[in-house]
Amino acid sequence: MKHFLVHLKLFFVAMIWGFGWPAGRVVALDMPPVLAAWIRYVIAVFCFIIYIKVAGKWLLPTKKQWKGIFLIGFFSTFLYQLFFMFGMGKTAAGDASLMITLNPLFTAVLASFFIHEAFTKRHALGVGFGFTGVAILFFASPNTDIDTFERWLGNGFIACAALSWATSSILMKKVMMGNDEEIGLSPLILTVWSSVTGLLFLTPFVAIETIQSGVLHSPSMNAWYGIVFLALLSTVVSYVWYADGIIKIGAGKAALYVYLIPPFGILGGYVLLNEQLGFSLIVSFLLIVSGVAIAQSEKHHEQEVGTFAHDD
Repeated sequence: MKHFLVHLKLFFVAMIWGFGWPAGRVVALDMPPVLAAWIRYVIAVFCFIIYIKVAGKWLLPTKKQWKGIFLIGFFSTFLYQLFFMFGMGKTAAGDASLMITLNPLFTAVLASFFIHEAFTKRHALGVGFGFTGVAILFFASPNTDIDTFERWLGNGFIACAALSWATSSILMKKVMMGNDEEIGLSPLILTVWSSVTGLLFLTPFVAIETIQSGVLHSPSMNAWYGIVFLALLSTVVSYVWYADGIIKIGAGKAALYVYLIPPFGILGGYVLLNEQLGFSLIVSFLLIVSGVAIAQSEKHHEQEVGTFAHDD
């Protein structure tokens, strides 16, 4: 009971990130993708900056850390958000919430190449389980009201989003660990400044998109509600609470809550968007989560856990 409030917050984080998938679907169907991502991060960055100022957590990275942060922002905000918005315009929220769970499996594969972590038989078995679950999702999704090619394309975009986040996770480890010359950055500070740099990358592209498509379309109120939900709750509040959870109970325990994201994503799609439920979603979820659990079962250091989490 010592950390009851922390665990309660982490439960709500999982629920918010899960319902972020249907919110993203609503937004993606009604707004240009780059504009939607840009507006979301304009709101989020503004709130992040105010929060770290008021909370006394303000910290500017060093010149060397900025180099890593720009790369992290490129992958975790710029590329991730573009793949997310394009993907959500084409696939079901429930399907997408399962696809994103490839995140830690991609991280394990990339870590073996770029930071020389061993890729063991357990990793290989976990990847096998995960991709079997994804194959079921591709070929046996209950959301047959969405054109098959469109859904496959959307799932592909979400897989690319997972790969983008996995790449940023590798970079995050280096910046958070620090070295003999400088201390590492906290997860929250790293998230704030990588969001700022990601917004910088998005800005010229939203200008290009606006020039090409014009500004005649007026999004619905539901789309605006979705944007505000994604910016304030799914980005700012959730990352603040999740970072606090990592500090107070450890990354390993905090990461366990992200396994609740797909069920909430599927439930949100069913309740809010009338998406279909089916046995294939359960099988896919069990296979992917089992694959993640197997792949991560050899990790003993808490800093190596928790790369699974991302809202949408």
